Amino acid sequence: MRSVFGVFSLFFCCAALVQADDAGGWKTMFDGQSFNGWKKTEHMDSWKIVDGTLQCSGERSHLFYVGEDKPFRNFEFECEVKTTKGSNAGIYFHTQLQESGWPKYGFECQVNITHKDPKKSGSLYGVVNVGEEDLKGLIQDDEWYKTYIKVEGRHITIKVNDKVTVDYTEKEGQPAFSGDFERRLGQGTFALQAHDPQSVVSFRNLKVRRLE
Repeated sequence: MRSVFGVFSLFFCCAALVQADDAGGWKTMFDGQSFNGWKKTEHMDSWKIVDGTLQCSGERSHLFYVGEDKPFRNFEFECEVKTTKGSNAGIYFHTQLQESGWPKYGFECQVNITHKDPKKSGSLYGVVNVGEEDLKGLIQDDEWYKTYIKVEGRHITIKVNDKVTVDYTEKEGQPAFSGDFERRLGQGTFALQAHDPQSVVSFRNLKVRRLE
């Protein structure tokens, strides 16, 4: 009887998890225990799982989401982020798996509270830049904060702790490339960035909901 009970307990536990993922269409992207659904590139030891979170600390590396074959076009994305003093990282979307270098495709939502780069958390990097004054009193190092990204059509919204930091509509006929990087809406996946050895950043509660 005990073994049968165990089987039923496992079944109902898994069913509850599926229902949680399906509620409102949200899908959990990280199981808190493994890199299932993610692919590390370049300096792979820059990524670790620490206390149920994805943590980066080391040479440049990117962690690409490969949990689904279908690319993301219109979506809502949420996660929680915690930085340490002087840290820099990023959250890419509409990007493509790339084995080395800074991601060539897609956009980056900046993660940076006290790093020397003047483009701060919640920036649409190089397109709509958020300054230190914009975040004053909103977030700080060593504390979790929420990042929200929404793409619908040609419109991008980014929020930090529910404050809108980016409300951007891409112009018709926007050139594909800015220098060596494509910064135009299309479709793709997500990637987290390990920026440099002095930057220690953690991510948790990553989830996504398609809007199509």
